[in-house]
Amino acid sequence: MVTFIDLWAPILLSAVIAFVASSIIWMATPIHKKDYKNPGDKEAPLLDAIRAASLRPGLYFVPWCQGKPKDEMARLMKSEHWALISILPGAPSMGRMLGLWFLHLLIASALVALALSFSSITAGAPYMSVFRITGVIALLAHASGAAPACIWNGQPWSSLPGRIFDGVVYALLTAGTFAWLWPNAAA
Repeated sequence: MVTFIDLWAPILLSAVIAFVASSIIWMATPIHKKDYKNPGDKEAPLLDAIRAASLRPGLYFVPWCQGKPKDEMARLMKSEHWALISILPGAPSMGRMLGLWFLHLLIASALVALALSFSSITAGAPYMSVFRITGVIALLAHASGAAPACIWNGQPWSSLPGRIFDGVVYALLTAGTFAWLWPNAAA
């Protein structure tokens, strides 16, 4: 039996490797270059409107229909424009965001390890046996949120292939790391 504690090395190393891979994917490839749209000459009036609204940090959905009379709600439902607006609490801190991203990858790797510790894969298992099951679990951890983000959060569907690609890369790297560092059978 392989315990969660036995997997500390692949947990840490797979998180580091996925972090480096994500940096390369986002900075050195064109995959995500069109995920976000430039508001162009509408940026200044848009920012002015957001500032004037004095919204507290949070996620806002407009038009907001809850609690409105049915006829107004029906009119709003037919509205041409809908928006999901994320108001951040201040200027973005790349260091903080990268730190939280690494923490996320570390938690994902830890959950992969936890699932593997409950599995029937024993110490000394063949590389491909560990790789296959780890790959499936890691793919769920890294890519399963991509479609819901498009469905519920308004992420453009055009970003889905890139997010799935990211998840597959992270899953393959995680699976390879766990299979490589899988504990050997006791002598």
